[in-house]
Amino acid sequence: MNKFWIIVAHTYLNKLKTKSFIITTAITVLLLLGITNLDTIIKAFDNDEQTTVGVLSESEEAYSTFKENMKLIDEDLALKEIKSESEAKKQVKDEEIEGYLQLSINSEELPQGVYKSNSLAESAVATSLQQGLQQMKVAYATQKVDLDPQQIEEIYSPVAFEKEALVDNAKTEEELSQARGLVYVLLFVIYFSVIMYGSMIAMEVATEKSSRVMEILVSSVSPVKQMFAKIAGIALLSLTQFTIIAAVGYMSLQGSSSELSDFLGFSDVPIQTFVYAFVFFILGYLLFATLAAFLGSLVSRIEDVQQMITPMTLVIVAAFMIAMFGLGKPEASFITITSFIPFFAPMIMFLRVGMLTVPVWEIALSIGLLVATICLLAVFGARVYRGGVLMYGKSSSFKDIKKALQLTKKESIKK
Repeated sequence: MNKFWIIVAHTYLNKLKTKSFIITTAITVLLLLGITNLDTIIKAFDNDEQTTVGVLSESEEAYSTFKENMKLIDEDLALKEIKSESEAKKQVKDEEIEGYLQLSINSEELPQGVYKSNSLAESAVATSLQQGLQQMKVAYATQKVDLDPQQIEEIYSPVAFEKEALVDNAKTEEELSQARGLVYVLLFVIYFSVIMYGSMIAMEVATEKSSRVMEILVSSVSPVKQMFAKIAGIALLSLTQFTIIAAVGYMSLQGSSSELSDFLGFSDVPIQTFVYAFVFFILGYLLFATLAAFLGSLVSRIEDVQQMITPMTLVIVAAFMIAMFGLGKPEASFITITSFIPFFAPMIMFLRVGMLTVPVWEIALSIGLLVATICLLAVFGARVYRGGVLMYGKSSSFKDIKKALQLTKKESIKK
């Protein structure tokens, strides 16, 4: 058992010290800090100067009405009345104004406008001006048909509409919105971690084989211990990285605006959602890590690793795509069915648990099938790994699994 922990510690510490791990963790932390403090960063670079737009109007009354509307729509957009288009063009050229709006009244006595600027890339300005004109048009149109303000308010007031679940323990709309943001983030975490750390395990095995270190290891430690020691070592590495990222993210969210936290749904989320996220993350990792370990043992060149693990990667991508679709339709039949398929369960069942009120027996069945698959894959993977680590030469075909099993039998007979 001491040899097992020596390999675990060796794998963990070696990967922990690599530049790729340090750089990846640092970049992820910086990105997380940037996202959680985006409002502060934008304000720091924002000079707080209002955008000024010139207005050429045929009517002083129309300009006054439009100006009042724009105050309610966009406080950061300042209007400046200009008497001639030549003067407006000069001010645009001198960068005194962003652009200018030609405001006029058409033959139907309704407002219309043409916005002109050097560049149309600043779409927010044009959108705000269009909204102001739209409100102005509504006001003019209602005056023509003699509607009083109260009637106008009744016409444009939103319809009374509420949603209620017939099932007593069904989640409310607010709880679903909170869960959706959290599930969205955690699905990405599970997706990227499984791909990244699964590939890392396969690369680790292939690297040792290519350097002939495996021959020395096989003579001192059983291949099965090697496989599970590497899986455990990379698992500790992933937990270390995610602990750092989660701690930084939590502290950053605590010190930043609560809008992002509310959008992602981190407030008032049941603790069991986080527990299920951890459980399915660990089970998903063990499933694909075991698969990646024995696939990595079939190749002896690092260049062949990606080709060998491509089918596994495609399965993970398929599970992720189904989960993304399921965010909008978590009660769909195929979402329910795929949540019991072990290779999809880590993401799909977690999606259902986060979004719906799932019976305990369904969760238990999914976890049970997942654990059983991991055990079967571990037993089969250990047999393949035992023979695969002794195979050298070009290898990029799944036919090599049969050769690995034959080598395992030969080794067993010798013993």
